[in-house]
Amino acid sequence: MKYLLIMQVNPAVLDALTEEERNEVGNGHGDFMKSIQDSGEFILTQALADPANTKVVRGTGGAPAVTDGPFLEAKEFMGGFYLIDCESQERAVELAKLIPDAKIKGLSIEIRPVMFSAGADL
Repeated sequence: MKYLLIMQVNPAVLDALTEEERNEVGNGHGDFMKSIQDSGEFILTQALADPANTKVVRGTGGAPAVTDGPFLEAKEFMGGFYLIDCESQERAVELAKLIPDAKIKGLSIEIRPVMFSAGADL
């Protein structure tokens, strides 16, 4: 079963980290990727830019409208993800707990099952 492990980012929390803590997070992601590559559960990972750098295409019932944004009410946003293939949701939770962000107060990992996937390398 495929799962998307979505890293919810709060810039204020990340800005408050010391340089040493930031390095631990970065190194922890490297260790996590190696671990899931070695176990055969890794498919893909991507880090995303701040939402302030994005455009949104919205359905209008006619021609789609393009706006800046999204403008979020919440302080958190999707900062990146890991796409994994593992045996169960319980295993996906175990893996999410190993992502270094999960150890930082104010950050979280959302675990979402993938219902459909397609692509050249999937």
